[in-house]
Amino acid sequence: MKFKVDENLPVEVADLLRQAGYDTATVFDEQLNGETDRTIAAVCRLEQRAILTLDIDFADIRTYPPGQYAGLIVLRVKQQDK
Repeated sequence: MKFKVDENLPVEVADLLRQAGYDTATVFDEQLNGETDRTIAAVCRLEQRAILTLDIDFADIRTYPPGQYAGLIVLRVKQQDK
């Protein structure tokens, strides 16, 4: 499985996934920080990567139908610090 870690998560998340053997890129790796959700989603579709994010907008299945993406993983955490 291939992942793209969104800019709202620490880069250490990508490091952990890489250490576990996953093909992982970050939004920063591809200089996509600051881009719209639609742009990030389009790149993920093109690269066949699952997006890993805190952005709840990606949970809207009307805007981002799950069947059209390799994966949409929206994390809900109590604290958003490292």
